[in-house]
Amino acid sequence: MDMAFKETFSDRWARYFTGADLPLVFYYTDRDDRAERAKAPEGWECIIASLNRVRQGTSLCFDVDAVGCGGGKRYLGFVEKLRPNFEYFLSCGIPGELEGERYKKSPELVETIMAKMPIFKAPGRFIVFKRWDRIDPGDEPAVVIFFAPPDVLSGLFTLANFDEQEHAVYTPFGAGCGTIVQYPFLERAAARPRAVLGMFDVSARPGVPSGTLSFAVPWSKFVTMVENMPESFLITPSWEKVRKRIGKHG
Repeated sequence: MDMAFKETFSDRWARYFTGADLPLVFYYTDRDDRAERAKAPEGWECIIASLNRVRQGTSLCFDVDAVGCGGGKRYLGFVEKLRPNFEYFLSCGIPGELEGERYKKSPELVETIMAKMPIFKAPGRFIVFKRWDRIDPGDEPAVVIFFAPPDVLSGLFTLANFDEQEHAVYTPFGAGCGTIVQYPFLERAAARPRAVLGMFDVSARPGVPSGTLSFAVPWSKFVTMVENMPESFLITPSWEKVRKRIGKHG
């Protein structure tokens, strides 16, 4: 990680998004000494809630056993299989046997969707999450994740589209962890990587404050966004009106 770039972003973030929370980054590795090892939860636990510690400044390293949700294990790339009867779990359930989340209308619709989903295999034994100010020279972030309210999201969204002819942000249906890890990580291979707006997963929402969504950006796209900041709308009176409100969200 280029420490000069780290400081450049920090300075520009403080200038143009005054008072907004710093983003997180993640990357995969086979080393377990890049951050504190996350402990295996005693029961079910959404990794979105676990990341609150990272948002507060504690860097964490997760392996498959430290992820307390079967969906999380899959969407972080540690396993390929889903729970039995997943098509019923995500839709109508099975009376007397399985309560359905009713996020999709039918099991058949779920099966069709899952058949089209890409297989995602983690390229390392561990996934490391760090807050931006905790990044070390030896870290190589793959994706940058913002947890933010609408005013901050409006700036990120507009900045992502600043130099693009096509839509540069998309919102896939999926688990909260999928929208901050799987989808933006896979975007890295695209010719024009897009940012991912997420955290619409009702099950994951208790893990973030109300009024907060996620905005996850593949690294190469993020670098371009930072480079574009000084010549973008961020220097206009229109953005100044919004910027002055941002610190009040906290």
